[in-house]
Amino acid sequence: MRMADAGKESIKPTQVLPFRELQHIVFQTIKTGIIKSNLIAMFAGLCVALYINDVRFFDRIGDILLATVGSALVIGAAGAFNNVYDRDIDFIMERTRSRPTVTGQIKTKSALLLGCGMAASGLLALGLASPLAALFGLLGLFIYVVPYTMWTKRRTIYNTEVGSFSGAMPPLIGWAAISPDIAQPGALALFVIMLLWQMPHFYAIAIRRHDEYKAANVPMLPVVKGMRRTYVQTNVYLVLLVASSFLLVPVSPFLAGVAFLLSAAWLVLSVAGFRKMDAPKWAKLMFIYSLNHLTVLFVLIIAYCLIRPLF
Repeated sequence: MRMADAGKESIKPTQVLPFRELQHIVFQTIKTGIIKSNLIAMFAGLCVALYINDVRFFDRIGDILLATVGSALVIGAAGAFNNVYDRDIDFIMERTRSRPTVTGQIKTKSALLLGCGMAASGLLALGLASPLAALFGLLGLFIYVVPYTMWTKRRTIYNTEVGSFSGAMPPLIGWAAISPDIAQPGALALFVIMLLWQMPHFYAIAIRRHDEYKAANVPMLPVVKGMRRTYVQTNVYLVLLVASSFLLVPVSPFLAGVAFLLSAAWLVLSVAGFRKMDAPKWAKLMFIYSLNHLTVLFVLIIAYCLIRPLF
């Protein structure tokens, strides 16, 4: 270890960190919060595949465990690589300047080795579940690290759209761990919903952190095009998200109805809230609702697909 930021206690090379502190450093490096949210999406895809193909949960418990562990490792690897590459701009932004790759709590080489080890072991686990699941895992990792982190994030307002393809891979990984038939409506529905959800979610973050992104010279949509364009574009994606609800009809009219109501409520909240609130408050409202939207929808999908076959 090297010395942390100025004013912080230095860590001697021979000093052994307490387990909890080391765990905290590793968890921050691999972004465990993102891992958890993406595992819900992966599990939703997996459960829909079980339901559509009339497969019992415990009949494929081995593949399910491999898909879960493999997905967590690959997503964590992506987070580690992103933290290493972005440490220069993370230092500028308040919400990221305490990351271990910025403070020096973890060396760049160590973070890279951690990422490589997690990527290799994660892809191996996914490959044991299904070669197609490993392919989607590799594709998601590549898109997040190269086209998004290393290329578009610092160059274009469409960086969010590019990164969204990586974020939409978890449901496909889960589906592929159970079934090779990705042309099924259920797989397409979850991919499209996850793809469209990300733009309103990340636009809200960009508005809330407008000054930080501007200082770091990251061309997020509200920084470059302003609030009005961001509001309009948010609503365009929300309209598409509402329409995408009908893709769930072949899986379950009930789930399609839930998805429609959740997305329609989000659109109404966006329009009504924008008229009554200033930009930061509107963005906070949109951000909070986005988290609840995805969590409620995917948890209901998982519960429905696991419980429905019992009746």
